[in-house]
Amino acid sequence: MDIMLCVCDHFEPFHRSDRDGALRRMDEWQEKFTRLTTQFCDVDGVSPKQTFFYPIEQYDEEILDRLAALCRETGSEVEVQLHHHDDTAEDVAAALKEGVERYQSHGLLSRGKDGKARFGFVHGNWALDNSDPRGANCGVDRELEVLRAAGCYADFTMPSAPHPTQTKTVNSLYYALETDQPKSHDTGIHAEVGTTNSLRDHSNRLLCVQGPLAANFGNRKWGVFPRLENAELSGANPPSMGRFHLWRRQGICVRGRPNWIFIKLHTHAALERNMPALIGDAAFHFHGALAKELPEGIRLHYVSARETVNLIHAAEDGHTGAPKCYRDYLIGPPDILSRGSRAGLPKRVLRSGV
Repeated sequence: MDIMLCVCDHFEPFHRSDRDGALRRMDEWQEKFTRLTTQFCDVDGVSPKQTFFYPIEQYDEEILDRLAALCRETGSEVEVQLHHHDDTAEDVAAALKEGVERYQSHGLLSRGKDGKARFGFVHGNWALDNSDPRGANCGVDRELEVLRAAGCYADFTMPSAPHPTQTKTVNSLYYALETDQPKSHDTGIHAEVGTTNSLRDHSNRLLCVQGPLAANFGNRKWGVFPRLENAELSGANPPSMGRFHLWRRQGICVRGRPNWIFIKLHTHAALERNMPALIGDAAFHFHGALAKELPEGIRLHYVSARETVNLIHAAEDGHTGAPKCYRDYLIGPPDILSRGSRAGLPKRVLRSGV
């Protein structure tokens, strides 16, 4: 059995912080995450990696330079996050266009075979496709269509439970069909071996990659009620082998390919309170345990969001070889990785005096 482990980071260094605070957070990430990635690797020799879903409305040239440098150093990648409220489809399309162009100027994001920018997406405050029942944090009922037109290859927002934006569909990889109603991604057609190109390339369907959602009977409130396992990594709920096996048991896969299991986790790892779970002692302990304690026959693969989608499509197309052969199956790596050498690192890697 092959396990694809993907960490989707809602990376917000400006959250409740000024610019100096955001830069200090980048300093800590640059120092500690780089060190972690030199300590561990998966069965393919790939180090732990992060997919940084950076908010396009919080663009800062130096922060993105620093993030690009960190990605080149660690093999991590950057994708798109957007927070917005009471918006229109036209405004979202314009924001995505500007954000994508800015990210590309740093060597970030991928391109399809047609040369068009491609990106993964996380919706700020969970409200994809105007799904918040309060009508907050979005405003665009046909948002999936807007995302596809802008180059989005998949959404990675779910699960959001216990938030009311949580979809009826859980523990799934599926194609949501855009409708005129909010929360079009509540249901969809499951990805399976033999999925046709016409389905996955349809302009008003969007691939949704969900993380595990389950009751955790090994972690009970007041020793009685099982707590919710929603795939979030935080300082209060760091990764552990117990959680890993619960994630694995949800069996998130392309139907007809049950021996490729996808574990998509989420976090807000730029916040100091959550850093221990991703770059502190808890993270080192977890990756060390993964290296030593996996049952025989289970092979671990650290993957980015982009690689996750490539592997999903390879499984749909019936490929059965080693997953490492399909990391770049349809969507190639961003320029910052494909160009290779560290000689091309952005100049502004460390702050003056640090």
